[in-house]
Amino acid sequence: MPGNRIDKSKLPSRHVTEGPERAPHRSYFYAMDLTQEQIDQPFVGVATCWNEAAPCNIALNWQAQSVKTGVKEAHGTPREFTTITVTDGLAMGHEGMRSSLASRDAITDTVELTMRGHCYDALVGLAGCDKSLPGMMMAMVRLNVPSVFMYGGSILPGQHKGKDITVQDMFEAVGKYQSGEMSDAELAIMERVACPSAGACGGQFTANTMACVSEAIGLALMNSSGMPAPYEGRKEYGEAAGRAVMNLLEKNIRARDIVTRKSLENAARIVACTGGSTNAGLHLPAIAHEAGIEFDLFDVCDIFKDTPYFVDMKPGGQFVAKDLYEVGGVPVVMKELRKAGLMHEDCMTANGESMGEALDRIERDADGRVIHTVANPITATGGVVGLRGNLAREGAIVKVAGMSDEQQVFSGPARVFECEEDAFEAVKAREYKPGEVLVIRNEGPKGGPGMREMLATTAALSGQGMGKKVALITDGRFSGATRGFCVGHVGPEAAAGGPIALLQNGDVITINALTGELSVALTDDELAERRKSWAGPRETIYASGALWKYAQLVGEARYGAVTHPGGAKEKHVYADL
Repeated sequence: MPGNRIDKSKLPSRHVTEGPERAPHRSYFYAMDLTQEQIDQPFVGVATCWNEAAPCNIALNWQAQSVKTGVKEAHGTPREFTTITVTDGLAMGHEGMRSSLASRDAITDTVELTMRGHCYDALVGLAGCDKSLPGMMMAMVRLNVPSVFMYGGSILPGQHKGKDITVQDMFEAVGKYQSGEMSDAELAIMERVACPSAGACGGQFTANTMACVSEAIGLALMNSSGMPAPYEGRKEYGEAAGRAVMNLLEKNIRARDIVTRKSLENAARIVACTGGSTNAGLHLPAIAHEAGIEFDLFDVCDIFKDTPYFVDMKPGGQFVAKDLYEVGGVPVVMKELRKAGLMHEDCMTANGESMGEALDRIERDADGRVIHTVANPITATGGVVGLRGNLAREGAIVKVAGMSDEQQVFSGPARVFECEEDAFEAVKAREYKPGEVLVIRNEGPKGGPGMREMLATTAALSGQGMGKKVALITDGRFSGATRGFCVGHVGPEAAAGGPIALLQNGDVITINALTGELSVALTDDELAERRKSWAGPRETIYASGALWKYAQLVGEARYGAVTHPGGAKEKHVYADL
């Protein structure tokens, strides 16, 4: 805990608390029962994505109170505020999913605006659902203030017929129900027990993937991401996060001292070895962009390629976040990576110490069941693979965790759909054949707009028992809960005139995750000839409002689907104004 009062003369909050001319500003603080001593201390923004939309966010408000306690103990003045979040589980499978990725950047923007407008000196950010995690971390890096990230924790697994189940099983149950393999009664029972507590989806889906990233990248305290949301012990992590941010403030250790090229590589390692969400291939470049670091999809995939997959997590494996926590969590995983020389140990962490120093204190070792040893991995390469070829010059990404080598190669005729709804209706009616490659286009960042996730469609395929008999490619995204041979982020997207826009039914597509290939059996001349008759981007119904604005600004998925020039172009640092 910082032992000294911190001089505010060079901190942003001096603009609202210091000198006779700030008397009107101070009167507002007195109205909220702050004392002069509290006004004279550094102001720490405590930002949460709390709402009543879904269980992933419902516990963030009480956890924020524990953070505030820690800040106060360390002679800081916490100022709590909230921002939005869109919960993917509820947005999935309909028009609402277009709001999901756009919400990531809205979260970053609103946290930035709140911090700037009120001149807060440091930031503790709490997030619970998929896009809110990278959104909060992006704000920290953009502002470059002393920052600590805290995950709200995962949900406890449900129990059905003696087995753990998650919301992934519910999406797949829809496919079983549609194919007559499940009754109304069993579906009703499952939906009542699948999600038994507060917290984010329990498998290694996007929320838990990015929670693991928060530790590996150094913005979160060691092991803080693992404990499930309902556990009262999260209070201690909150208090520790509050004290930690004051320590960073005293030492002037800022977010970009923590988030570096090396720490981004550490983060990509944790995604690969846990079989994490393909969405990390979108969010890590976006976080890097805020710092002005060049780190795109291909850089991420290079790390994935030479990282063993050794943590057996759903959806490709057997276990959920609670299981990982109980065997030691992310620190034990990073300790295994270190044994193979796959961790940069000189990176700074939220504790104000190096990653190596932090890992030296970890006493537990791999249990061999949830966390295999790095020397005896589940597979020799990462659970997520990057692809490239004449169908994806700007790259694509696929999760292969839990798949055999022969399942990672697929070639077949295309069946093309112009949007997700068309594909879902065809799958529901079984209007497709084994051996086909289903193509869903016009779902990219601009073309969607919003780059929707396709869990409803992929889960229906799995529920019908067809997950291994067809492949699926899209310029949109897949949920972290998706399984099967599903390729996302195909770029350039259809709206930008990418080759995916030119595909026709019957074109032979080859996906080879072993060699990193995504190609179509067409020559450059044949593609060029088709381009002459391409009608241009598909018109959407979003001609105004937030999604129209997003479509005007958003860039390629390869670079994180970002909406502004980023750290490389900035002309000032907020904390130094």
